[in-house]
Amino acid sequence: MAEANETAWELLSYAEKNHKLFLRQKETLDLFLARKAISQAQYEKSLHDLKAKMGY
Repeated sequence: MAEANETAWELLSYAEKNHKLFLRQKETLDLFLARKAISQAQYEKSLHDLKAKMGY
């Protein structure tokens, strides 16, 4: 199973890999906010910074 995921990852373009990375990072921020590990202000700043760094 891990080999299939590795092969699928290798077939993605650079832009597709970056998009998947962005989605994973955003999902992590969403979970932190949902569990109240970060405030709404921290979430918004982190999401803004993430978008800026990744060109979104």
